[in-house]
Parts: sequence; structure tokens; C-alpha cells
Amino acid sequence: MVPLVSVIIPTYNRAGLVRQAVASVKAQTYRDFEIVVVDDGGTDGAFEVLSAWREIRVLRHASRRGVSAARNTGINAARGEWLAFLDSDDLWLPDKLARQIFWLEGQPELLICQTEETWVRRGVRVNKPSSHRKIGGRIFLPSLARCMISPSAVMLNRRLFSDHGAFDETLPAAEDYDLWLRLTWRYEVGLVDESLVIKRGGHPDQLSRQWGLDRFRIRALVKLLEEPDLPRPYARAARQTLAVKCAIYAQGCDKRGRQKEAAWYQNLSRRAAGLAPGPNTWPEAYAACR
Repeated sequence: MVPLVSVIIPTYNRAGLVRQAVASVKAQTYRDFEIVVVDDGGTDGAFEVLSAWREIRVLRHASRRGVSAARNTGINAARGEWLAFLDSDDLWLPDKLARQIFWLEGQPELLICQTEETWVRRGVRVNKPSSHRKIGGRIFLPSLARCMISPSAVMLNRRLFSDHGAFDETLPAAEDYDLWLRLTWRYEVGLVDESLVIKRGGHPDQLSRQWGLDRFRIRALVKLLEEPDLPRPYARAARQTLAVKCAIYAQGCDKRGRQKEAAWYQNLSRRAAGLAPGPNTWPEAYAACR
């Protein structure tokens, strides 16, 4: 029987953590789901350990290709109408899937929803800034400033990927920011306002701990501005955000002695703000910032 929900878990060298993540899915009170784990070329034995669990499907990349490729492999293998993602260092509370499915059944016009989450750093619960509280509805404008959807908290109808593309495998980071921008200007996002995800952080291998990730958000914004049907007010807001992010990133480059890179992003900031000449469309800028 084809399951209604496919749970996709990408992992790389997190054998202990991914076992805990899988266990939190197996403990769900809602049962009409399959689990698809994608080992992104790991070398810690996670593939062999998880393959012994008959109730889950474990796929493997021969070499590391990145989290976007791992999620996309899971999407292509998934059989469910609804897709839910869980990062290998996060956990779900037992009612997570049940509450989302119940909510979506009452809102049949919506194709995407998320839940609230609890943050844990190095085993200790921490308070989230108010700016990181989850919101629902038309959330495109606040999503420009920061990622307003967490992969581990979201559930999407699979038609969104066939209609608008999956995760961008050319982005080493901010791939979720890119996807949410593509979707939120088109669709309303539902919110189950309950903390049903435990988001665990503080790991040394987390990309978010590295400097310079804004250059990938800049690429996502430039891509967005290539959308021919993007409403004019949204395009104007995206250009304003692009100008700000480029200026901040340029300052960081300058402080690190990367003057050539700083000058390029300063120029892109001025172009986005309409203070310097530039192309009417953005393919040139996107090619340059790749």
C-alpha cells in the first residue's frame, strides 16, 4: 500500500544522531508513513546500521554531494503524496505527523504547513528570539530577511516540487531559504502553532556556524529576481533585501582583506538599490556570484 506521507532524512557521518532521529519518527502516533534515509556518502557505518532496520528504506550516495542532493534523492524515491523532512540532528515529538495531517485535512486548500519548534543547544533548552517564532499565512516578505520555515518542521504536497523544482544542488547552504522564497510568494503557509520539533544545535559540523553563508542567500535572491511573474511589490522588496545583504557581506569581506570580492558585492548592492547601472534582468549577476 502506498503511504500518505514520506519522511525524508538526509545524513552525513551522524550515525548516533540519525538513529535517534529515526527512532523519533518510528514513535509517531500517526502510522501511514514511510521513512526514507539518504546517506550522503558517509563513512561512519550509518548506512550498514540503518539498513538492518527493515521498516525503513536506506539509500546511499557513493560520494558526498550535499544536503540538497540528498533531499532530492529522497524526494525522487518517495511514494507519499505528502513529504516531510527531518534533519538528522533533530527530533520529532510523537504527535508531530498526526497534528499536521489533522490540520491539513481541515485546510484542504493549503499545500504546505509547518509546526513550531523547541531549540536545544548542547543538550540545554534555549529561548528563541521572538524574530524566529514561526508564522503562517502569506509569509514571503518576512522570509526575505531570514529563513522562516524549518525543514524539520515542514510538510509539503509533492506537487510543489514537480511544479516549482526541488532543492538547488548548486547551493552548498541556504538551499532551504532559496526553496521557501520560490514557494512563499506563490502559496500561503499553514502553521500548527505547537512545538512538535526539537531542533538540536551546537554541533561542530553545522554549516550555520561558518562565516560567509550570506553569499548563498544573495544567490537565492538574485535567482528570485529572474522570476518573470514575481509581483512588482515583491520584486521591489527583494531588491531592497539584496542591497542590504550585499552591503553587509561586502563589509565582512573588506574586514577579512578580500577587497576584490568586497568591491564586487558593493557594486551589486548599489545596482540592486538602483544607485548604479546594471542589467534589466539578473542572469549576468547570478552567473557572476556563482
